[in-house]
Amino acid sequence: MDDYKNHIMDDILIAFSLLSRLPVPVDHELAGKRAAFATWAYPVVGLVLGLIAGIIGTILHWFGAPAGIAAIAALGSLAILTGGMHEDGLADCADGFGGAMEKDQRLTIMKDSRIGAFGAIALVLFIMARASSMDSLIHLSFIAPLMAVGAASRLPMILAMYAMPNAREGGLSQSIGTPPETAIGIAITLTLVICFICIGWAGIFVFAWAMIAAGVMAILAHKAIGGQTGDVLGAMQQWAEVGALGAAIAALT
Repeated sequence: MDDYKNHIMDDILIAFSLLSRLPVPVDHELAGKRAAFATWAYPVVGLVLGLIAGIIGTILHWFGAPAGIAAIAALGSLAILTGGMHEDGLADCADGFGGAMEKDQRLTIMKDSRIGAFGAIALVLFIMARASSMDSLIHLSFIAPLMAVGAASRLPMILAMYAMPNAREGGLSQSIGTPPETAIGIAITLTLVICFICIGWAGIFVFAWAMIAAGVMAILAHKAIGGQTGDVLGAMQQWAEVGALGAAIAALT
């Protein structure tokens, strides 16, 4: 715990460097040593990204932009801030899981940078679901729910890295390592606190549905390739975000 207290900011910067395109200063040697423990800060990254996207959407709506346009701008800002890494993982998983029957073939397809029909369909469906949810949410409350959703949708990635085996040797997920139990405990507690502070008891509902939605993706990945990869983690974030957005709408109406 003393080590954690001494490296709070280091871990947060490491998490931002892995999960976003924000230009943060990082000691790469330290990042290599602390990458697994720094996973506790993933919900902090989601919180900040949700805050930025929420502010962008809210400002546009205040200045007269239709709710749909404001929602799309918020969604687009998230893609820019993350470099579309989670969307890329979703598309790769859809192509791999849908395009082959054997594990090795699925992993080969997932590693291919080209997008196929299954990947394109998955992206369209999930972008529509997220945009529609944000369109509805902006009429209720926007910034605080997006902060809670951002935090809750990053937690399943950490849990999967801890609980699921690596399906591929040498991938990004394996290079980060297995998060220690201390980091898991901090991440869960932090996410619950963030969700509660942002939207009260409705935050617990958002937290729960993020876990349920990501759990569905985890089951699919276990059956398809026997574990997780960086693509699977990205897809889990997308599933969790859709589940959390839907829960936020239901809880706030």
